[in-house]
Amino acid sequence: MDTIQFLINGFATALSWQNILFAFVGVLIGTAVGVLPGIGPMSGVALLIPVTATMTGGLPPEAAAVSSIILLAGVYYGAMYGGSTTSILLNTPGESSSVVTTLDGYQMAKKGKAGSALSIAAIGSFVAGLFSLVGLVLLAEPLSNIALEFGPAEYFSLMILGLLAVSGLAGKSMTKALMMTVFGVLLGTIGIDSVSGVTRFTYDIPVLYSGLEFLTIAVGLFALGEVFKTVLEKDNQASNDIIKIGKVLPSKQDLKNSSGAITRGSILGFFLGILPGAGATLASFFSYVMEKKISKDPAKFGQGAIEGVAGPESANNASSGGAMIPLLTLGIPGSGTTAILMGAFIMYNIQPGPLLFDEHPQVAWGLIASMFIGNVMLLVLNLPLVKVFAKIIETPKKYLLPIIIAISIFGVYAVQVTVFDIMLLIACGVVGYFLSKNDFPLAPIVLGLVLGPMLENNMRRALTGSNGDFMVFVQNPISVTFLCISALWLIVPALLKMRGKNVIINEEA
Repeated sequence: MDTIQFLINGFATALSWQNILFAFVGVLIGTAVGVLPGIGPMSGVALLIPVTATMTGGLPPEAAAVSSIILLAGVYYGAMYGGSTTSILLNTPGESSSVVTTLDGYQMAKKGKAGSALSIAAIGSFVAGLFSLVGLVLLAEPLSNIALEFGPAEYFSLMILGLLAVSGLAGKSMTKALMMTVFGVLLGTIGIDSVSGVTRFTYDIPVLYSGLEFLTIAVGLFALGEVFKTVLEKDNQASNDIIKIGKVLPSKQDLKNSSGAITRGSILGFFLGILPGAGATLASFFSYVMEKKISKDPAKFGQGAIEGVAGPESANNASSGGAMIPLLTLGIPGSGTTAILMGAFIMYNIQPGPLLFDEHPQVAWGLIASMFIGNVMLLVLNLPLVKVFAKIIETPKKYLLPIIIAISIFGVYAVQVTVFDIMLLIACGVVGYFLSKNDFPLAPIVLGLVLGPMLENNMRRALTGSNGDFMVFVQNPISVTFLCISALWLIVPALLKMRGKNVIINEEA
């Protein structure tokens, strides 16, 4: 009963006119941040911290803190939705968690179903957002206690599972998918070693000391790769054709097909969001793999399956609510964006953690209530804009391709401000074209690049704590469970493949 009363008080705070305005501005900016490749929620929140401090300068300290954090949180979960727009329409992921959406979202757009894909992304985001917030209200304390049981060894095993599960994203060959995963992990080792300070694979090129930027690799492989494919493989007549949108809103069949994926993605994303370091990227990849594994027709994935958009987008948005649990209740940021949000809390002399709900209930519950309001705003804001967004896909190729190139170059240069990254972007576009032409999946490269450094850091932390004893990875039941599932993920498909070959040989004999 106390929880309900606190939540009612939180709504009283969130429904004040200035906080409604701040929430609206936050989700509006967040959507724009998500749509533009290169900014992302982390950069968007960081850039707006000094702006919010100026905007709330005349308010009392507690009220200023509530309003500022409401706006910044709005940018966070607004950006999680916005990333789907360019992924679906232009095959250009704005951030790592939007990469999976390109696999089926862009194919739907090419088939004239851009409106359905965007609508399902909005609906899935809304449902997942509400689910994660209800979970945040009810389960924050017990789930945080479970998350505390995860040490470096458990996170290492979870990352291994995430990397091997990407085999479920393979188009025609698990071997090719694993090759691309390893390639992505190797790309993640470039730069200065965070432990020893030694440079690795930099060849004395200073710009490589900080490693390769995810955005450059992802946009190059997907967006520019698609540009090269369009230019090199289509004749001039086809390149001038206009792709028709078709229906803007999803059909009853689309809603029926996606409802299960939205539910499963919301649950999976929420629980993975609680784990520091797992986050939206792993949640969206796991959701896609799960939907493909349980589907009666897995061959349709990668060809424009509505479940391939609904599941990852729901998981992506649900993880943002889950990531608030360790931040608010333990003072442990679960991602880069929540780490920046934590900095905003501290800037207002508010320490997130076990005492936050007792010492600053107005801030904690006002933020949670505003997230409910912000999710409704996102749905109301974005569903009418689906038709506007979907019009992009009607642009003739001769106009659309230069726009994609301009967005890609602007996004990459805005982050790194180096000519080297522009050159790397073009190189990745060429590589992406040839890889996709030869049926090598591109998504595993990005996942390997994102999870590789996290995998290495957790392995080192675990070995440091065990004095170099590798048994640390099999001593904890949680870690062993993840590793066993990882092994089965490789062994079972291989056995099934061998069994299938034996059946064919016997039939021929």
